[in-house]
Amino acid sequence: MGGCVQGNHRRLRRSFGAFLVALALGGMAATPSLAFADSANLVALPDFTPIVKQYGPAVVNISTTETKEAQRPQSPFPPNSPLNQFFAPFVGPSGPAHKYQVQSLGSGFIVSPDGYIVTAAHVVRGAQKIIVSLTNHQQYQAKLVGLSTRIDVALLKIDAKNLPTVQIGDSGRLEVGQWVLAVGAPFGFENSVTQGVISATSRPLPDDPYIPFIQTDVPINPGNSGGPLFNMKGQVIGINDQIYTNSGGYMGLSFSIPINVAMDAVKQLKLHQKVHFGWLGVMVQDVSMDLAKSFHMKEPMGALVSQVEPDGPAAKAGLKPGDVIVSFNGQPIYNSAQLPPLVGALPAGYIAKVGIIRDGKAMTLPITVESLPGDMAEEAGAPHSAQAPEQKGSIERMHIQVGPLSAAARQQLGVSSGVLVLGVANGPAALAGIRPGDVILQVAQQPVSSVSQLQKLVASLPAGQPVPVLLHRREGNFYVVLSLPK
Repeated sequence: MGGCVQGNHRRLRRSFGAFLVALALGGMAATPSLAFADSANLVALPDFTPIVKQYGPAVVNISTTETKEAQRPQSPFPPNSPLNQFFAPFVGPSGPAHKYQVQSLGSGFIVSPDGYIVTAAHVVRGAQKIIVSLTNHQQYQAKLVGLSTRIDVALLKIDAKNLPTVQIGDSGRLEVGQWVLAVGAPFGFENSVTQGVISATSRPLPDDPYIPFIQTDVPINPGNSGGPLFNMKGQVIGINDQIYTNSGGYMGLSFSIPINVAMDAVKQLKLHQKVHFGWLGVMVQDVSMDLAKSFHMKEPMGALVSQVEPDGPAAKAGLKPGDVIVSFNGQPIYNSAQLPPLVGALPAGYIAKVGIIRDGKAMTLPITVESLPGDMAEEAGAPHSAQAPEQKGSIERMHIQVGPLSAAARQQLGVSSGVLVLGVANGPAALAGIRPGDVILQVAQQPVSSVSQLQKLVASLPAGQPVPVLLHRREGNFYVVLSLPK
């Protein structure tokens, strides 16, 4: 660290010395003298003082208390074993699990004078007691009105009147480079103010597909969660929610929930309604360069449909695996992460115009959006007994061994056909990412129904050309690209 600072000082001295020499030479020579530009700055540095004075009192600190249970360690030997005496000092007496309390801190902001407060759901989820502290040092016990774990937004209510409130802005009008301000309680330091700029908008994260996050470089740390992100007008345009970190602290990447998304959920929570999400009933993935070639596309763009839920909205409209969604209600779709937030924001019954590419041809399908089912079942993995060993076979060109799926396995996995991958050797399949336990559903957009049919299909494919292969794995269906030898 010190070396870097010293190096910078040395470079500064060299630069300043060179400047003096150049200035002296310029004065000696018959050349125009060096002049400094007297123009106004393109950008003025912001002063956040008015925002903090006017809206800082509407930012609150939230402390929660949650009771958890710690299981007592158990002896690895039966109760009547003489070896238990050696473990008794370590495991302690037997009995019920030990209960302990966990306290945590977060932030929030007041949205109405009568005591409604917005924060992040993970700040208050599971809490038995929620205490809200105002900047005037008054404290209130808060009631949880409702929360949405999928949006990570919660609505609280305290018994108070004539409270200061924030002004809600429009997160749909944000642009990269705009100054923003965060107020919260990082590491418990109440009413701390940090600033930065918007680094990106509509940034998807793997665990939150329905939230088009605002990415900033505002220093956010534990305790900031649930606090407001202000624009230069003093309007709240986001809820500080997550950071990207390897150390547990700020590393330059902060993510906030857009206020338009959050307040839409808050309106439903205030009416004690379940938060609605639009649903098409598809699984999608990005289109790589190899996948684009295998589907005869000119460029890798769009959301590739890898799975269609039976009797879901997309299935009813005729959408199929292998279709590539390239537009949604007239908005271009460049990658799969763009689609869930657009769909999730639509009400049930809305007819969306979905532009797709099928077999290299463009077409538009009208799809009636439905509500996301509340009891979406998790996909189950392929059981070990899914194959009949006496019917397994080898696919020499792919360097794999496969076997048929039993009727029970197909029902459990939710697939109507396919073969189970039993073993993968070094070769084309391994390079494509196929591994044991995968179910091969399609090859070159042809359904796979049996081991023998797959053998014939693979034998007929051309060499050296990208071939799309649809797989089922525990997470769902997805495509890989296979290139076969002669």
